[in-house]
Amino acid sequence: MRRWPDGDSAQAARETGTVAAARAGLVARGVLYLLVGVLALRIAHGGGGEQADRGGAVQELAQKPFGQVLVWAVGIGLIGMALWRLSEVVFGAAGPDGRKARRRLQSAARFVFYSVIAGSVIAFAAGERGSGAGSTDEQSKDITARVLGWPGGQVLLIITGAVLAGAGVWIGVRAALRAYREDLDLPRMSAGARKAVDVLGVGGGVCRGLVFAVAGGFAIQAAAAYDPGQAKGLDDTLRTFAGTPAGSWLLTVVAVGLLLFGLFSFAMARWRKL
Repeated sequence: MRRWPDGDSAQAARETGTVAAARAGLVARGVLYLLVGVLALRIAHGGGGEQADRGGAVQELAQKPFGQVLVWAVGIGLIGMALWRLSEVVFGAAGPDGRKARRRLQSAARFVFYSVIAGSVIAFAAGERGSGAGSTDEQSKDITARVLGWPGGQVLLIITGAVLAGAGVWIGVRAALRAYREDLDLPRMSAGARKAVDVLGVGGGVCRGLVFAVAGGFAIQAAAAYDPGQAKGLDDTLRTFAGTPAGSWLLTVVAVGLLLFGLFSFAMARWRKL
């Protein structure tokens, strides 16, 4: 355990809290991706009644033994994820370039993203069933319709879709290049653990990036056509894969990739440098 001079006790406490929040957040993210992957597999093989998105994952979790407790745990973990990203904005992230403006901006975007998700899950846990388990498809259409009514809203949506699609490509490429290794405490990992994490990180990251990129493409399409109905949330995006010539097999591959990313999140909770 690291020893701090007496005057640095506050800094030590802050860093300990940040590490705990980050690891809890990564575990919570992993749980959601595992559940979405399971739901997507059901859709691919004929059991398409549930939403394969955050809302469906939360509803699925709530139906398990001690489900309410588990939903609260995931929500609190996601709050930890948001607070971790906020700490990176304020104090800088780990690594040599952690204090650069680019990294702080990325952390700020992730803070907003996870704050919204955490808020919806906590709202569901508190009894607002239409919040945490709301359909991302309906939310996407509602937001698109609202933004299209703004002055310059069409251009804003096209830019947003392009950013989302670009982020998906960036996520996929970085996963394929195993850039996540920069964040891993490799000396603490065995050779077998590194190989396993590479399978999870590459497979899961590429599929996750593909989903983001396709969702961004649909946002651009909806904006260009001035039609909110063409916007798609995670559930509709995943179902689109099943509608391609590859059919259910492509959705199966993507679903397995999301499962891998869920497991990858658990691995990051264990071995990420913080």
